[in-house]
Amino acid sequence: MELRCLFVLLLLVKVQLIGTIVLEAQSEFEDVTSITPLDILVPTVLPTSYDVFSTTTEAEPETKPEAEPETKSEAEPETKLEAEPEPDPEPEAEPEPEPEPEADLSITDHEIIASSSTVSPEIPAIVPKSPVKLSIVNPNLPRVAIPFVIASWVFISCFAKLGISFLPSHAFIVPESCWLIVSGIVLGTALYIFDVTLLSPLSAAIFFFCMLPPVILDAGYCMPNRLFFDHLGTILLFAIAGTIFNTFTIGVSLWLFGLTGIYGFDIPLLETLIFSALISAVDPVAVLTVFEEINVDRVLYIIVFGESLLNDAVSIVLYNMFNSFLSLGPENIEYSDVLIGCTSFAVVAIGGTSIGIFWGFVTAIVTKFTYRTPTIEPVFIFVMSYLAYVNAEALQMSGILSITFCGITMKNYVEANISESSQTTVRHTMKMLSHGSEAVIFLFLGVNTVHDKHQWNTPFIFLTVIFCTIYRGVGVILLTEVANRFRLHKLDWVEKFIMSYGGLRGAIAFALVLSIDPKTISFQPLFITTTLSVVYFTVFFQGITVKPLVNFLKVKREETRVKTMNERTHEKMMDYTMAGIEDMLGMNGNYILRNRFKLIDQRYIRPLLLRVHNAHEPKILETYSKLIMEDAVKFAHSNPITWPSKRAGDSFVGLLRNDASVQSLDSVRVDEEQRGGIELTVKDSSRSSSTLTAEF
Repeated sequence: MELRCLFVLLLLVKVQLIGTIVLEAQSEFEDVTSITPLDILVPTVLPTSYDVFSTTTEAEPETKPEAEPETKSEAEPETKLEAEPEPDPEPEAEPEPEPEPEADLSITDHEIIASSSTVSPEIPAIVPKSPVKLSIVNPNLPRVAIPFVIASWVFISCFAKLGISFLPSHAFIVPESCWLIVSGIVLGTALYIFDVTLLSPLSAAIFFFCMLPPVILDAGYCMPNRLFFDHLGTILLFAIAGTIFNTFTIGVSLWLFGLTGIYGFDIPLLETLIFSALISAVDPVAVLTVFEEINVDRVLYIIVFGESLLNDAVSIVLYNMFNSFLSLGPENIEYSDVLIGCTSFAVVAIGGTSIGIFWGFVTAIVTKFTYRTPTIEPVFIFVMSYLAYVNAEALQMSGILSITFCGITMKNYVEANISESSQTTVRHTMKMLSHGSEAVIFLFLGVNTVHDKHQWNTPFIFLTVIFCTIYRGVGVILLTEVANRFRLHKLDWVEKFIMSYGGLRGAIAFALVLSIDPKTISFQPLFITTTLSVVYFTVFFQGITVKPLVNFLKVKREETRVKTMNERTHEKMMDYTMAGIEDMLGMNGNYILRNRFKLIDQRYIRPLLLRVHNAHEPKILETYSKLIMEDAVKFAHSNPITWPSKRAGDSFVGLLRNDASVQSLDSVRVDEEQRGGIELTVKDSSRSSSTLTAEF
């Protein structure tokens, strides 16, 4: 009975305490008195700090009412008097949980709900929400910011390329790359003046993973394989030895001049070596754009372009090695670290090449079974070549070498598996992506020139340009003397001059400089400004003057004609003859190595990768098919049918593009069954037909 009385007293105290809280809340929150008691739940009114089974509350110091001091003073003694006898009946404390549910009767809840007309002071005031208004258009630019930026850059680059094509003919003395850089400078100036930051500038990640792969893939896929491998020794000599020579000579020279105090500051040797490793590599994008316009001899072109492809791997390895030495500290470098850095070059180069060849083989196996769905064949070629590049970069290998050799492998094996329409799609799409990427790259170079973070140092920049030019020429002269001792075709002094003069720097050096951490190397702004100066000097001055020099020196130009069948057969006969002579002499020259690879290729590789692999000499078969096509076109022109001469071209595709209103050609069909023949059928409106069939 005493326990029940005690429980009722505690409940009354609790209700009185809640009443005081409500009175105080009404005085503080008069603007929310319109809320009904039904809008407030019991757990909201009863905070967790209040316990109905405790005699003392945590909220008492915070909620001492000033209006009713007598009530509080009367209630406290009652609780103290009744709380003293609690320790005596300890055994009877166990049955207390049975009457506990009775404390939660509707009386308590009803009193709490009825007495509460506002919220607790611990609950923030509830402000009524304004009604939501629907709008017809709700723009959301941040949602499409990234694709908008990408599309904007592509559109601006294509628009600039289109505008350059309308320039007068004498304006093309300046290479197209120079005009694109000028367009980028104009655009960058406008963005800087109006403070537009939506179009983000070029970064190393965007360049290496979005813009560079299409250019290198197109170069590898369209590269003349035999010419590349015939001069591979000379290319490796210039790419490896030439890049190492330029790196150390430029870096040490800049460091030695810095000791004289000409720069106004001291620069460490490792930091100059890091910068020289990035600036000494010849850029393949710049070489492609300039050398394709002047149409130099293919031997000279393949040596310079092959060097530009392979020396990037050397440059990146040297950069990583010097950067790791800088993190270790010059005083902690040991001989083992230098040996590891030298060994890493072979690992990076061989690893990148192996990854590219592997993905090329995988693509050939996949396209072996895509003849049922030829529309997806180009997708496999582009996606898997990009996977080769990304896979090599993920393993810290050379992505440039990977995608280059992937393109070379696809040219030999994948192209034989896909249809003619897919081949046309791949070629045109590859050229489109390559030229578009080149335009964006040079436009970005111009845009990134205009900012206020340049650090200009005239002696450092001037000496860098001078050293890059001088040591490039010295390296070419020394290395060509070594290469000519093993070459059948000797490189003369004119070719040496064009090779040294064509050592252009471009976006790869600029992107690598952007990857330098300014927290580690404080001279990064100076390196960026110097790199832009070297790029502008080589692209503008050397790029503009190289074409007049080629004409003045009468450098041999590229022959664009297709080899005849007689030339093809005599070329193969000489290959087999030279391979037999080398075999009898016990020599392992180029011819016998090529012959051995062809035997392995014919017996094992082609049966695995190709759907049809009956041809022993695919080049002769390719030449024969081209000659048959030319004969078919000539026959069609000599047919009595009236061909619109102004609209028809010199190729078979030109015949198919005649005006349909002439009605002189009802059908022209080329049927190729298992690559075993070509049939041309021409029918006129009188239903007479002429057929030319060639089987091989």
